[in-house]
Amino acid sequence: MISKTDALYRTLIHPLASGEVTPGGRLPSERELAKLHGVSRDTINRTLTQLEVDGFLQRSPGRRATYANPFMPVFESLTIELNPSVDDLKAMLSLRAELEAQAAYFCASRASDQELEAISDEFQCMRQRNQGDTTLTKAKADLRFHTLIAESSHHLGVAGLSQIFYERFFNAIYLVLDHTLKRYGRYPERIGVQHNAIHAALIARDPDEAARQAREHVLYTRSILKAKEPLAG
Repeated sequence: MISKTDALYRTLIHPLASGEVTPGGRLPSERELAKLHGVSRDTINRTLTQLEVDGFLQRSPGRRATYANPFMPVFESLTIELNPSVDDLKAMLSLRAELEAQAAYFCASRASDQELEAISDEFQCMRQRNQGDTTLTKAKADLRFHTLIAESSHHLGVAGLSQIFYERFFNAIYLVLDHTLKRYGRYPERIGVQHNAIHAALIARDPDEAARQAREHVLYTRSILKAKEPLAG
């Protein structure tokens, strides 16, 4: 017979495993959890402790527990140089293309109407911020749009890996955009068109088209980079 702790463990890990919440999401307080599940505070504490040991929760005194990113330990040593080569950036963008495609696919399939509405709001904000803003502001706006898509995928692997990827490689993403703006003197119109296409496919709930547009969007950015061209200066 399964113990109360084991049953509660499965119950509490389900929202993370099923993609109902993303890493960083907060749990109710221990008192609220005890009342909700009809168990003692001691049972709650033991279960949360085991989840923390297993890498699924983060806890600190006086604060509610939050869901951890279970992929983080694998990537803790993964970094990219502050001044990466074009080859480094191309490799990063190849990985990003597949990650973005999966995020868009599952978002189109699984996002709620409210989540798609939030993505539409962010899309409109991104378009406004791209008019006359700094490169850093443009990069952050672009990243917020794509991050929201990943968070709305309801897929632990996609959301967890995207979170790590964007945190670890933001500098590289910024460099690609900065390089593009310096080369062309403006934000390439095709990138804006591609953002429109991704957004339209998501709203139409067309996962295959959303994935195709997301992949092509990143691969187009990759194609702009020239192997022997300096990134700065």
